[in-house]
Amino acid sequence: MSTPTKKRNGLSKALKRFYGVGDCGFTLMSNVESYYFQIFLTNLAKFSPATAALIGTITTTVDACLSWIYGAIINSVKPGKWGRYRSWLVMVPWIIPFLYAFQFIKIGPEPLAAVIVVLAFVSSHVAWNFPYVANVAMISVAGKTPDERAQLASTRGAWANFSKVIFSYICPVLATFFAGIVGETNKYGATAFVLACVMAALYYAHFKMFDGYEIVEDVDAAKAKIKKQDKQKGGLIKALVQNPPLMALMLADLAKFLFNFVVAGSAAYYFMYIAKNDDLTPLYILISNIFCVVGSYAAKNLAKKFSSRSTVIGMFFIMAVVLVAANFLYASVNVVIVLMSLAQLGYGVAYSLTPALYADTIIYAEWKTGKNATGWISGLQNVPLKLGVLARGIVIPACLAVAHFEADAVDLNNVAPELEKAICLAFMIVPAIALVVAALLMLFGFRLTKEKVIQYQDEIAARKSAA
Repeated sequence: MSTPTKKRNGLSKALKRFYGVGDCGFTLMSNVESYYFQIFLTNLAKFSPATAALIGTITTTVDACLSWIYGAIINSVKPGKWGRYRSWLVMVPWIIPFLYAFQFIKIGPEPLAAVIVVLAFVSSHVAWNFPYVANVAMISVAGKTPDERAQLASTRGAWANFSKVIFSYICPVLATFFAGIVGETNKYGATAFVLACVMAALYYAHFKMFDGYEIVEDVDAAKAKIKKQDKQKGGLIKALVQNPPLMALMLADLAKFLFNFVVAGSAAYYFMYIAKNDDLTPLYILISNIFCVVGSYAAKNLAKKFSSRSTVIGMFFIMAVVLVAANFLYASVNVVIVLMSLAQLGYGVAYSLTPALYADTIIYAEWKTGKNATGWISGLQNVPLKLGVLARGIVIPACLAVAHFEADAVDLNNVAPELEKAICLAFMIVPAIALVVAALLMLFGFRLTKEKVIQYQDEIAARKSAA
């Protein structure tokens, strides 16, 4: 019989400064897919348009459909050697490089190659979602107060957003280097492998940082707990349906990710057809991501002063106003770059504090139902993200369809006003509407104040002491 380890209190200096380096590695790895997967399918592997579209549809749909299961599995299976959540940071990441690389490698004729790519995509995402969810769950495990959780969430967000800046420099260098070794077609496969190895190493750093913060459950007690959970069917569902703040937060989170992915996906259209200068796109990406990092670093101080909830609500409203202003001034390209970058600063704040808000709903769920659903609720953060990716594929084409957009038919020297309005609709107006909806959902649906969360924690502790 194993003996539970003594749990540490308070955040270490390492956690305060470096929690999030694993997320930096994760974003470096996943950005290979975000920026180059479609190019690999069409330009390097040279799949037919129909096959490329089929691969994209199957992979994103399966990924979205599976997005809710990871937290439920983590919460339901026997804890690992180093704890229910922390163990996943070391058990799985080392497998991912070998799966992920095959997502960017073409082997054999087109039908076989397509199957391999789809299987590599699905299996690598299944593998990486377990440590991703466990990593976020550790915010609730290690952070004992709203301020500590905001600190961890903010530091994590800063590192994750900083990776977007360094990715723009690292990835092209790696891809060019590997093109001379494995060939042009497979250069992103080698790049994906290396960056996935970086991710695994940095998740191991998280594993070490969290040493002592999670009690390793007694094996016999863990087995009894699993049996009890099996008898209480629907317990995890109750943690969702009896948790109005969580449902409001998930819908607001979907709107936040819709802003992120739709703005990112429509930026190139703005600079091509309105600014008429493609070279400004990389500059905009660099500047906006720097603003995003600044927002992430500022998040913890804002949360400490105003609370995570109030800060996020305020940022959503401010971002919406900035986007509407950008729409009215869309012809002034430099002004638009500044305004859209300011909106990204707000996104950096909201992105960084959202995990802390999920942590508050975990406490509310345990207070309401008596069940600890840390893994389950942490895993639900995947759902809005995946749906946001799907929304991008719907919103941008729909906005362009309003102007009957056909790339080959557009005269860059004489772009129709209807097309300019359609691009601004996708780049600014739809994201602004989404942010207003998100702010209202948080204002009226997420009523967990800092004081209430502390009260719920005290009542939970009292129940456990009395048991």
